[in-house]
Amino acid sequence: MPPADLSPLDLLTLAVGAALFVFLVYATAGSWREGEPRATALFALLAVVVPAPYGLVGGLGFRGEGAAALVLLAVATLGLLAWLLPLGRSLRPWDDTPTTRIDERDIMFSRRLLEPGTERFAAHYRKHPAHKAPDDAFRAEPGLLGKGASAYHPLAFPAADASFWTIERLRPHVDGAVAPERVDCDPASVTTFLRHWALKLGAVSVGVTELRDYHLYTTVGRGPDWGRPVELDHTHALALAVEMDKATLDRAPLAPTVMESAQQYVASGVIAVQLADFIRRLGYPARAHIDGHYRVICPLVARDAGLGEIGRMGLLMTPGLGPRVRLAVVTTTLPLTPDGRRRDPSVTDFCLRCRKCAVACPSGAISFGDPADIAGVTRWQIDQEACFTLWCRLGTDCARCVRVCPYSHPNTLLHNLIRTGVRRSAPFRRLAIPLDDVFYGRRPAPAALPEWMECGGGP
Repeated sequence: MPPADLSPLDLLTLAVGAALFVFLVYATAGSWREGEPRATALFALLAVVVPAPYGLVGGLGFRGEGAAALVLLAVATLGLLAWLLPLGRSLRPWDDTPTTRIDERDIMFSRRLLEPGTERFAAHYRKHPAHKAPDDAFRAEPGLLGKGASAYHPLAFPAADASFWTIERLRPHVDGAVAPERVDCDPASVTTFLRHWALKLGAVSVGVTELRDYHLYTTVGRGPDWGRPVELDHTHALALAVEMDKATLDRAPLAPTVMESAQQYVASGVIAVQLADFIRRLGYPARAHIDGHYRVICPLVARDAGLGEIGRMGLLMTPGLGPRVRLAVVTTTLPLTPDGRRRDPSVTDFCLRCRKCAVACPSGAISFGDPADIAGVTRWQIDQEACFTLWCRLGTDCARCVRVCPYSHPNTLLHNLIRTGVRRSAPFRRLAIPLDDVFYGRRPAPAALPEWMECGGGP
């Protein structure tokens, strides 16, 4: 049929087919850039197969052509509506506000620092005899960044250690002297300034909340102040997130993972220390809370500051990067304008159904079940002993759960379109989970080490 004889229905069918072709070619190119060979191949196949019926029906004259065109257009329209319209009942948020505080001495990062033969060591296990057996198990392993660990790399491990060393150099600067004269600050203006400056310094998201009692540990569990009660009379907290490189985390749980994790602890720590010093120069007390030197529970602060929700793996799920972030917090008495929590029931609903992190977890530390009532709060809780013992066996901080999470895909147009559908539509959420498995694998294998790391040997 000559082009001049094409009907409006034919032209519309061809236009939809062309739009699908362009989108799928874009998705193919994007997946190739992301280093996802499986997704690249599937999108390339779909770029050929999906638009073909639209081209044939719109471009060829045959009996029943109009009916076929209407069917194809109806399919495209239904797909668009499933993505665009708020469909399905939203999950009702449960009460996840903590009613008790946590003693930092009880977490694994503090327990690993207990030295056998010391009174501190003995006192802890007298108080918590149930900790002894699992802690003996992780101490029997080579340890985080240990030379005999299964993911040992002779260059990557010292590189990560150098990052942790750098964080220790920041410790004396998390707090400090306050300028004697205060600068008169409008809360809205200074909040805007801090937010934009943090983004300029490298944060990907920033939020502010009023500091609440449950944000604080009860007792210091690391550093020279071990055993002291946490006493912080600050009123506000600024939480910030920095991005962890997706290509590097695709190697999880191999050595590049711990390099990236440590480096982003440095990056977030530098920003927090700088912001805290700035606030103190305005005449207000401020403290940076960075890796190993916390007085607050960063994911809870970040959640209440509007940066995301806490998912099945116990990590903060940010809207654009999922759990693929590192956090730091600055607390202060400087009056700031709170953002408030941005509840997103779609994240919790997705985590309820997905379970991909639990499937991929090598230690079995992540629950497959629904959230449970823990100390009066409905939430998921990982088996921290099992998780940390695996870290000590690998020598890395694993990050398999972060690597496989569908929310961890890059912050691109393609993935943001998917995120939009997931947020708006319950049927789309249900479809997105198996499709993510099809395109990226349910339990994807770690990517090979980059060439520049091969000179030092692999695990």
